[in-house]
Amino acid sequence: MKQIPTNWFEDFFHGITLDLWRQAIPEKQTQAEAEFLTKVLNCKAGAHLLDVPCGNGRLSFEVAKRGYQVTGIDISREFIEEAQASSDRVRTGPPATAGGSDLAVGTDSIAQINFILGDMRSIGAESIYDGAFCFGNSFGFMPYADMEKFLLGVARALKARGRFVVNTGMAAESVLPHFEEQSCHEVGDITTTIKERYNAEESCIDSEYIFERNGQKESRFAKHWIYTTAEIQRMLERAGFKIIELYGSLKCEPYKLGAEELFVVSERA
Repeated sequence: MKQIPTNWFEDFFHGITLDLWRQAIPEKQTQAEAEFLTKVLNCKAGAHLLDVPCGNGRLSFEVAKRGYQVTGIDISREFIEEAQASSDRVRTGPPATAGGSDLAVGTDSIAQINFILGDMRSIGAESIYDGAFCFGNSFGFMPYADMEKFLLGVARALKARGRFVVNTGMAAESVLPHFEEQSCHEVGDITTTIKERYNAEESCIDSEYIFERNGQKESRFAKHWIYTTAEIQRMLERAGFKIIELYGSLKCEPYKLGAEELFVVSERA
């Protein structure tokens, strides 16, 4: 496998990769994730939440429907433009103000939703969000120094005692017991072959994604750093968070070795 740069994610998310992501997650899962978030973030209706990275806003929209203001940040221009267009299509009520738009969530309430093209390492806001979340396996896209920038940025952006929820299926205790060097998946009209190598020296997984659709093939390369659950907690604590709870599912079951997903609920100290 070729050498994969540490900034691989800057040009990975476009075209067929996003087509796969659009089809991969059923609506019921998005709804379940939104229900989980509204429960563990422990915010009042109308609170301002940060979704980073937000992709095309699938979770931002679902959370906003429940009466929250949401700001989504993502590095993919294609996804941010899609999210902004979707927001315009569902917008009702008064015209959008600068930097935001209004999302209808019912006959009596309007939740504000805003999408920003930006790098998760460069969150510029300070003490404006009541809660934040990072879903979709993006935790670990970067080496430690860049992850530290991300976590410090989230901490600065949150108000005191604001909660931050991290979700990943790539914690060491989740991914390594089931590690496969090659797998194949069919989602909609896309067949994806994933070839992976675990680099023990760097504690990361180097991946080649081979997408096939309508007789055409396309390859993309990715790199994912594998942090243990304890490392993730220490990273959050160094950034100024207090760990509240670890879960192994959206049903709030305890996290254990081999659980497919990890949910870390933390609070800005």
